Amino acid sequence: MVCTRSLAPTGIALIVAFALAGCASAPSGAARALAPRPAEAIDPRAPVISATTPQPADPALAARLAELTGRAHQAETAFAAAAAQAERLTAAAGPPQSESWVVAQQALSAVVAAREPAARALGDIDALAQTQLTEHGGIAPADLAAIEAAAADVGALDRRQAERIDALQARLGG
Repeated sequence: MVCTRSLAPTGIALIVAFALAGCASAPSGAARALAPRPAEAIDPRAPVISATTPQPADPALAARLAELTGRAHQAETAFAAAAAQAERLTAAAGPPQSESWVVAQQALSAVVAAREPAARALGDIDALAQTQLTEHGGIAPADLAAIEAAAADVGALDRRQAERIDALQARLGG
């Protein structure tokens, strides 16, 4: 005999209830699949240990960086002498546009010119880094460390020189 009667709403509710009851009693294998995996137990803040052996910086790059930093430090003597002269003339300078003020301004210009080797070395170090990126598609860790150390060294020298020039300009009112 064929039943032509449609399912009543209570019949649908019973089917859904049986289906949900079947899900609740899932085997223990399914429950284990939801457990944390070993990779999830690793702290993401933990440092990654490199499996590669650290390599020394490229000798040619290291030599070029040493040359640039050496040149910047050698020029520091000339800068210091020019700055000392400008400081003496600035201390003795009269009001703006006076003869002594103009002489102090000229001495200040000489100090700015004496800063050029440090500024140029800093630019050349940046250019070396850019060359490494474009020619090699990246910078090796040791090369990057050498570039950063040279940039920090020359950058500190450049900042000290800039501060001294700023102080002289402030005294001269310009």
